[in-house]
Amino acid sequence: MAQISEYDDILRALACNRKRRARYDEHNRLQSYNASAPIHEKQMAFHKCLKRNRWVFGGNRTGKTECGAAETAWLLRGNHPYRKVRGAVTGWAVSVSYGAGREVAQKKLLSYLNPEWIAHLGMLKGAQGHAAGGIVDYIAVKNVFGTLSYVYFKSCEAGREKLQGSSLDFVWFDEEPPEDVYEECRMRVLDRKGDIYGTMTPLKGMTFVYDKIYLNTAADPEVWCECMEWADNPFLDPDEVARLSAVLSADALRSRRYGAFADRAETVYPEFDERVHVIEPFV
Repeated sequence: MAQISEYDDILRALACNRKRRARYDEHNRLQSYNASAPIHEKQMAFHKCLKRNRWVFGGNRTGKTECGAAETAWLLRGNHPYRKVRGAVTGWAVSVSYGAGREVAQKKLLSYLNPEWIAHLGMLKGAQGHAAGGIVDYIAVKNVFGTLSYVYFKSCEAGREKLQGSSLDFVWFDEEPPEDVYEECRMRVLDRKGDIYGTMTPLKGMTFVYDKIYLNTAADPEVWCECMEWADNPFLDPDEVARLSAVLSADALRSRRYGAFADRAETVYPEFDERVHVIEPFV
C-alpha cells in the first residue's frame, strides 16, 4: 500500500507540473515558440539568418507575421537565440495603415510580450488598459540588461516625411511598404548598422520588392528572402488547404497560397478567371 500511495503522489506531482507548465506556456508564447514539435522550419530559417535585410514572402496564414512578431520580441528583450543583442534597442513596426497595424502587427507582438515585461505603453488612440481596442504608439519593454527597449508603431499612410530623423536598430515591415517609405527606413538604420526585415503577401505584383529583394538585382550581400506556402505551416489542416486551393484562381493561388509574385501587368483585367468568366460557345 505504501508503494501504491507513493506512486499516486508522483502522478499527482506530474499532473501539477503539467498544469503549471501549461499556464506558463499560455502566458509566455515567446518561450514556447517553435520550442517543440511540430517545428515551422522556414520560420526558424528566418530567425537563424544573420543577414541584415531579410524578407518572408508568404501566403495568407503561412506563419509569416508570427515570425516577424517573435523576431521583434526577441530583439526587444535582448535574448535573441541566434543574434547578438548588445543592449537596449529601438525599432519600428511599420504597417500599411494604423488600422492594419492594430489588427496584425500590434496584436501579434503584444501576444509575445508577457505583461510583466511591459514597462510602459503609449497610446495614439484608446486607453492604456485596453490596448487591444486602441492604437498603440509605442511599447517600452524591459530587457535582460536591466534597461528599456522601445518599439514604435508607424503607418505608411503617414508618408515618408513623417519617418525622417530617427536612428534605429531595426525596422519590421508588416506587409509591403511604398518604395519611398522603404528607402527612408533604410536610412534610419544606417548609422547603427541595424536590421530591416519584412513579412508580406505579394499582392501588388512585381513591384520594387520583387526587383530589389526577391531578384536582388543590386547583388546586395545582406539581402535574404524566403517564400512560405500553406504546406510549410504544420498547424494548418491539409483538408482545409485542399478545399480552399480548389476554389481559388491560379493568380490568387500564386500569391495567397504560395507567396509568389504574379505579373499583374500582363492582363488588362488581372481578376479574370477562365473557370468563372468563360462559357461554352453558342450560336
